[in-house]
Amino acid sequence: MNESGRADSAQSALWNGSAGRAWVEGQPALDAMFEPFEARLVEAVAARLPRSVLDVGCGTGATTLAIARRHGPSSQCTGIDISAPMIEVARRRAQEQHATARFIRADAQEHVLAAASFDWIVSRFGVMFFDDPVAAFANLRRAAKDDAGLHFFAWRSAAENPFMTTAEHVARRWLPRMPRSAPGAPGQFAFADPARVRSILDASGWTSVWMEPVDAACRFPASALTQYITQMGPLGRALQNVDASTRERIVDDVRRAFEPYVKGENVRFDAACWEVSARSAQAMQVRP
Repeated sequence: MNESGRADSAQSALWNGSAGRAWVEGQPALDAMFEPFEARLVEAVAARLPRSVLDVGCGTGATTLAIARRHGPSSQCTGIDISAPMIEVARRRAQEQHATARFIRADAQEHVLAAASFDWIVSRFGVMFFDDPVAAFANLRRAAKDDAGLHFFAWRSAAENPFMTTAEHVARRWLPRMPRSAPGAPGQFAFADPARVRSILDASGWTSVWMEPVDAACRFPASALTQYITQMGPLGRALQNVDASTRERIVDDVRRAFEPYVKGENVRFDAACWEVSARSAQAMQVRP
C-alpha cells in the first residue's frame, strides 16, 4: 500500500508538525495515561479472535503493538496515522519488539485500503480529527469485511473533562486570543455529542451502533507534567509564539492549577469518554 496524506490538510500540517513532535516526545507519559483504554481495546478484540485488525490514528503504535502481542502471528495488525513522526516511532518500536505489526503513514479518510480486508477496526482517541467524518468512516467501512467489528474510544464533552481543559482555561487569562474549536470541528471533543456520532456511523454504512459512557482513572508521572503543559494541546502551540518571560509566568500559573491532580509521584484524573462499537452488516450499501 502506498503511503499518502493530503499535503494541504490542516490536520496533516498539525500532526506532521508541532503536535506530532510533542506526542513523540511525550510518548512514555501518554502511553501510561491511556493504558486503561488500550487494555479495554485489547480485550474487546481478543473476544473475536480476529485475523486482521486495523488501528486508526495509531500514533506511536502502543495499541497496535499490544494487540499484536496478544494475538501473535495468527493475526495481522496494521496501524494507520497521518503523522510521519509518530509512524516512524511506531515502526521502530515494532522492530525493537520483533512484532509482526505493520504501520502506514496515511490519511485514513481517503487512503485506498484493500477492500474487505479487515475483520476488526479499532481506535484509541484517533477518529475525532477527520475533516469529513462520514467520508472517513465510509472509507473504513469499505475496508471492513462483512460483519466486521468497529470499536473505538472518543472523548465526551470538555465540561466533563476538566483535567483536559485546565491548561487552556487558565492560559486564556494571558492569551485571550488563543483559538477556540467550533463545536463538531475536528479535534479532541468533536465526538462529544452522541447523536452526532450515531448519525455519522449510520450515514457511512455501519449498523448496530452501541455507545456507553466510560469514566476511567488515568495517571502519568508527575515528572512529566511540565512537558504535558508546555507541549500538548492548544496551549503547547500558543506558547511557541510568546516571549520567554511571559511563557514562564503562564507555565507557573497553569502548573499551580494542576496541583489538585498531583498525588505523590503521579498525576491522577478521571477521563470521561464514549466507548463505541458497531458492525459492518453484510452487503451494506454505503450512502453516497
